[in-house]
Amino acid sequence: MKIFAKAPCRIDLAGGTLDIWPLYLYHKNAVTVNFAVDRYTSCEIATRRAPELVFRSLDLAREERYVSLQALCNAKSPRLPLAVWITRFFAPSGGFSLITNSEAPAGGGISGSSALLIATGSALNRLTAAKHPLEKLREICQNIEAQIIRVPTGAQDYYPAMYGGINAIELGPAGIRRVALPVDPEDLNRRIVLAYTGVPRNSGVNNWEVTKAHIDGHKHVHRNFDKIAAIANGMRRALEQSDWAEMGRLLREEWSHRRKNAPGISTPLIDRLISVTRQAGAIAAKVCGAGGGGCVLFLVEPEAKARVAAAIERESATVLPVRVATRGVHLKIAE
Repeated sequence: MKIFAKAPCRIDLAGGTLDIWPLYLYHKNAVTVNFAVDRYTSCEIATRRAPELVFRSLDLAREERYVSLQALCNAKSPRLPLAVWITRFFAPSGGFSLITNSEAPAGGGISGSSALLIATGSALNRLTAAKHPLEKLREICQNIEAQIIRVPTGAQDYYPAMYGGINAIELGPAGIRRVALPVDPEDLNRRIVLAYTGVPRNSGVNNWEVTKAHIDGHKHVHRNFDKIAAIANGMRRALEQSDWAEMGRLLREEWSHRRKNAPGISTPLIDRLISVTRQAGAIAAKVCGAGGGGCVLFLVEPEAKARVAAAIERESATVLPVRVATRGVHLKIAE
C-alpha cells in the first residue's frame, strides 16, 4: 500500500498566542484569525514486507532507519523527531518507508511543523485504520508537538492544515471551534505579499515565557492579552465585511502592540522591510508566528503588489509567492 497526504501551511492575522491552553479561558470572546496558504507539507508512506522502518525528510536531507518498531520506541534522540514521535503513537504493525517534505522555510513562522504533523498523522491514521476523527487527530498532533518541544503549544496552527480556507478559531470553556469566514479568497490573494527574512526564530521559548507570566498573574500581561483578543475580534469583523482599510489599521495596531510588549519580535531587517515597503505602497505588515525573524506578511493595495515585492527583493529578503489554499489535508491511496 502507498498513502500520500498533503496539508497546507498558514498565515496568522490576529490572536496568536491566545490559542495556548489555558490562556484563552481568561479572556472573553477569545478568537484567532488565520488563513491557509499554498505552501504545502506532505507525507508518503509505502508499506514493506520487512519490519524495518525507514524515515526520510526531503527538505532537511536527513534519513534514519530502525530495524523494528521496538527499536524506534527505544530511540533517545531521533534525527527526525516529528515523524518518529507520531509513529510511536500510532504503532503500525508492519514495516514501511515514510518520506516527508515541507515547502515552509526553516523557522518561517507559517506553521510548517504543525501542518506536517497533520499530514503525517492523517497518513498513519489511514495506515493503521485507527479511524480518529479529524478533530481528535488535531488533539493528538498538538499533544505530540508539545512532547517534542517541551513547552505548551497553541491550537490555531492545525486548523488551516485540517480545513484550508480563511478561519476564525473560537476558543472557550466549551472547547475549540473553527468557523470558515465568508471571504472571497481572490480578494485576499490580490492583497498579500509574503517575505522570508532568512532568519529562524524559536517560538517555543517566547510562548513559554508569555504563558508563564500570564499564569503567574502579571497584570500587564493579562491586559496585553485583552488587547490581543479585542484586535482579533475586530480583524474577524473586518474580514467578514471585506473592509480592507480596517484590516490594515488592525494589522498595524497588532504589530505595534506586539512590538512594544515583546521587543525581540522584530529584527533590523524586519524593521527595514516594513519601512521601505510602506514607501512602495504597503498598507500594513506583521511577522508570522512568534517573530524574531522568519516570515513577514504585507497587506497591500492590489496595484502596489508588484512594487512592494520588488522593494522586498532589493533588501535581500525572499518573496514567497502564496495564495489562499481553499482545501485542507487530503489523502491519495494506492493498493
